[in-house]
Amino acid sequence: MDGRNSVTRSSRTRAMAGHIIGVDVGGTFTDLVLMGADGQPRIAKVPSTPQNQAFGVLAAIAETGASLADVATIVHGTTVTTNALLERKLAKVGLITTRGFRDVLELARRTRPRAYGLKGQFIP
Repeated sequence: MDGRNSVTRSSRTRAMAGHIIGVDVGGTFTDLVLMGADGQPRIAKVPSTPQNQAFGVLAAIAETGASLADVATIVHGTTVTTNALLERKLAKVGLITTRGFRDVLELARRTRPRAYGLKGQFIP
């Protein structure tokens, strides 16, 4: 076995042993679930930080007692943009296109191989 393969396997092993975080940044609260190597979930709910959303995420990680260095994967979701649209807190926008190309803006459909998969190639 050459050195490259053992390094790659070692990196994969560390990543698999690292924490997996799911975080939802909302307008009011940032919710976080951390799954550690022991399989036990740790949950945190902290106030969101609109001036910089990362601060709320970091505060939630700190609340779990986990070290950021031990995090292997972060899955992020947010309702901030949806809330801003619903509350009409955004600038007016428009779509200008050439005649005959009104459908140039396509909406994605849930035609994915794994709807809740963390990885994959999504071809519209």
